[in-house]
Amino acid sequence: MNSKKIKSVIESVLFAKGGPVSVDYLTKIIDVKKKEIRQAIDALEKKYNENDSGLFLIKKGNSARLTTKPENAFYLEKIAKKDLQSPLTRTALEVLAIVAYRGPISRPEIEAIRGVNSSFTLRNLLMRGLVERKNSAKQRGYKYEISFEFLQKMGVKNIKELPDYEKLSSDGRVDSIINIHSENK
Repeated sequence: MNSKKIKSVIESVLFAKGGPVSVDYLTKIIDVKKKEIRQAIDALEKKYNENDSGLFLIKKGNSARLTTKPENAFYLEKIAKKDLQSPLTRTALEVLAIVAYRGPISRPEIEAIRGVNSSFTLRNLLMRGLVERKNSAKQRGYKYEISFEFLQKMGVKNIKELPDYEKLSSDGRVDSIINIHSENK
């Protein structure tokens, strides 16, 4: 794979993940040597530092993250405030229902159920305080679960008070989707 393609793939992965991504992870995904990954990350960092893009690349230890430039924070805060005050989208309600009925659940498991990337929706729900993110003891990454704020807004004392909780939280069809996803990793 040529260096342009490696840079392109890394840029796409950093964008899609929406958070820090390790060199080791990129090496496994792209199937090239760590040296090539590091060179591509350095080239991307240089690209974002030298142009007028609203993005830049942060490196910390063995990981990199694509993020927005700090000088644009004012505008992003305006968007965030607007998003937090607007009603939840259908997508956000769908992800929230999955977390409520199936949590604690990982982002890949949510995406297996929905069939699409859920990073930005989860981030929105986290910012609103409706879901919480916990480190997973059994696997790398996070598990998502509903928050006390969610329970309060729903007017329930316990998650099991949600409509049809017993039935929906143990639906075998959803379990089979998650299991198929886990097996294909």
